[in-house]
Amino acid sequence: MATPHPTDTASQPSPSLTPDQLAELRAQERKQKQLMAGIIAVVVLLVALLGVAIYFLLQPTTPTDKIRDVFIIVVALETLVIGVALIVLIVQLASLINLLQNEVRPILHATSETVNTLRGTAEFLGENVVEPVIKLNGYLAGLRRMLELLGIKPK
Repeated sequence: MATPHPTDTASQPSPSLTPDQLAELRAQERKQKQLMAGIIAVVVLLVALLGVAIYFLLQPTTPTDKIRDVFIIVVALETLVIGVALIVLIVQLASLINLLQNEVRPILHATSETVNTLRGTAEFLGENVVEPVIKLNGYLAGLRRMLELLGIKPK
């Protein structure tokens, strides 16, 4: 059996796209490029603002104690936001644990019972149906061979 060569798959024409699909792909690419340009512009702006802020903070007449107090307030507010986010996370984790205990565990238990039932059914069929049929076929083959050896039944 021959394996396809990479040139064989490359020579096959790709499925053609409709003009609407092409326009949609171009629009998506344009949006992605605009998003990346916006992110880069924001990062550059933040770096520039940080540089300007450092320059002005290094001036000897800058009241750094007031700026320090403002940053302490901002950090305190950020800590409150992080605390609320942690509380929401803990509530979501509790609901996930509840879901696992009350819905997934019974499904797994029922699946385990089903597998055990199927295993018992397969053993029962093997012992009570398949095994006697195999024995009967063995006896019939032996009887047929015996009749062939006695010459009663032609080969």
